[in-house]
Amino acid sequence: MVTPQTILITGASRGIGLLAAKALAQRGHKVYASMRDITGRNRDAARDLAAWARDGGYKLEPLELDVTDQASVDRAIATIEAQGPLDVLVNNAGIMPVGLTEAFTLDQQQACFDVNMFGLARTSRAVLPHMRERGSGLLINLSSSAGRLTIPYFGVYCASKWAMEAYCEALHYELEPFGIDSVLIEPSGHGTDLVASSPAPADIAAVKAYGAFAGGRERLLGMFQDMFDQGDAMTDAGNVARKIVELVEMQGPRPIRTQVGQDMGVDAVNAATAPIQAGLVENLKSVYLPETVDA
Repeated sequence: MVTPQTILITGASRGIGLLAAKALAQRGHKVYASMRDITGRNRDAARDLAAWARDGGYKLEPLELDVTDQASVDRAIATIEAQGPLDVLVNNAGIMPVGLTEAFTLDQQQACFDVNMFGLARTSRAVLPHMRERGSGLLINLSSSAGRLTIPYFGVYCASKWAMEAYCEALHYELEPFGIDSVLIEPSGHGTDLVASSPAPADIAAVKAYGAFAGGRERLLGMFQDMFDQGDAMTDAGNVARKIVELVEMQGPRPIRTQVGQDMGVDAVNAATAPIQAGLVENLKSVYLPETVDA
């Protein structure tokens, strides 16, 4: 039997966030499907999702939350906590810049990190005091294969995901004594609108300086879109949504990292680094853990 939990998902207006929100609600969980500009550009998405929940009798509520705005994050968490304790945060909001790494301006790079890394930090910091007070909680953080491997033209995106991987893994160790879990999901390419909405580099002079190599962005995005259009089950975004449900409802220890979709070598990287990292953390425990006092 599933124990209903209260779950907040960021970036739930579309893609994996939307699929996960529906999948969790259908399992009987209470879901806050958050998105920015809920009365503006995402008005239709919020209205349709609310109607879907109402028609199905599901406990799902669209919620205004912009992960790049601290006040928005604080308001959303306060609204949820006023109605009852939040059990799970799914950090899903993200953007995927693709193009020549040099040609992304610093403003563009900061905008990417503001969503993919600092947005996650804002929401996590907002919920963790409540979770620590209760001695329970779960953070599920949507990373990517790009969080473990770097490929050309994805440099800014990969950098943001590598940063969040380090942040979330550190939380995993530090929150364990408080009964809180921080875990990562690392999907490979899945059929969402990230390809269509991918920001391009703004430094046109730098793009032109690379000549024919500048076309790598379009060729790579086209390759991924062609792959998605083939309808391969491995690229079905529903796979990631179902893995989120599995981690929410999992009994016992959860893995720090869960890869979803075409492997792309990520499992080999994780298998090779896991014992090294575990050994390092184990050796450091005597330094950072509080001293025990014999009774």
